[in-house]
Amino acid sequence: MPKPYPREFRDDVVRVARNREPGVHLKQIAADFGISESYLTNWMKTADVEDGVKPGPSAAESAAENAENRELKRRVRLLEQENEVLRRAAAYLSQANVPKMMYPLVRELAGDGIPVTVTCRVLKIARQPYYRWLARPVTDTARGQAYRANALFDAHLDDPEFGYRFLADEARDAGHTMSERTAWRLCSDNGWWSAFGKKRGRNGKKPVPPVHEDRCAVTDKNGRTRHAFTATTPNELWVGDITEHWTGEGKLYVCAFKDVYSNRIVGYSIDSRMKSRIAVAALNNAVARRGNVTGCVVHTDRGSQFRSRKFVHALNRHDMVGSMGRVGAAGDNAAMESFFALLQKNVFDRRQWVTRDDLRIAIVTWIERTYHRRRRQDALGRLTPIEFETIMTTPADQAA
Repeated sequence: MPKPYPREFRDDVVRVARNREPGVHLKQIAADFGISESYLTNWMKTADVEDGVKPGPSAAESAAENAENRELKRRVRLLEQENEVLRRAAAYLSQANVPKMMYPLVRELAGDGIPVTVTCRVLKIARQPYYRWLARPVTDTARGQAYRANALFDAHLDDPEFGYRFLADEARDAGHTMSERTAWRLCSDNGWWSAFGKKRGRNGKKPVPPVHEDRCAVTDKNGRTRHAFTATTPNELWVGDITEHWTGEGKLYVCAFKDVYSNRIVGYSIDSRMKSRIAVAALNNAVARRGNVTGCVVHTDRGSQFRSRKFVHALNRHDMVGSMGRVGAAGDNAAMESFFALLQKNVFDRRQWVTRDDLRIAIVTWIERTYHRRRRQDALGRLTPIEFETIMTTPADQAA
């Protein structure tokens, strides 16, 4: 069974087909985008129905009906769970010598698959006290660390000029012995620094922390760090980034992911706003077209879109591994910057773009028709990305 094409990709192909020049047949457009002519014909029929050109139920109506069915099923399942909670609670309270707390019943129901939220709502009890009751008691090690931290804090209040070594001495005198390393860790975690010893940044701002470690950085024999963007198999290493360009209607943003193995753009998304959804959509489109991507490393910069909770969840959902470069170091993502430089020269800077739709058609046409199937690359042995993947991989491993 062939893998489904992303919705955004289908819409772009239909848009290009509708705006084709006179004399250009659908068969040629289908070949440029690597799909069959029957696919393109069916997509155009579906688009005509959705746009009201032809009669029939649109995808929005079908989606609404499916959503309504899912909501009904969810409500039925919720009512069944609530009835089960009431039934079990009645049996639990009818027993002799019943304990005062209902938390054991909540834990028992959670073990049987009923969410804690549902149980607490039906029984009208708060969740936070239940979780505090469920948590493990404080260990002796944690209690000892708390005593040491209190001793260091008291010493820091008495004399803010003391560094962690002097604070450790004061804590030992108070009966709380610890190593200097432990004292440094506790002071560092809580920000108890000497009033004279900690230098501040020029503008008071710190670089945003990376969500993932840098998995593309290597150290040469001279101790210098550089980035190696190499892969021996498809779906081993992807690089991604976001670029933008002005049109007469405002900015248009493009988020794309490239497979380092063949330099193929495996997925992209185009939007009028640079939110986290554009990165998530581009990643989902790439996964839909590539199939099995378990263990694939996805390297990006530290943009907020790639550090967002939605994007991290998408990586985890597809069993992919994140990677991030340094702040303000364009070379850490040079493999993707080179592609955007080509896009800038071949599409963005060719002329003034009046509408976002015109620029969108030009982008997807250049990627699918020119870059993937006509532009030969020295790094690939003067082959195009599609030719390289077709020749170098087995049929089972080839991309969609």
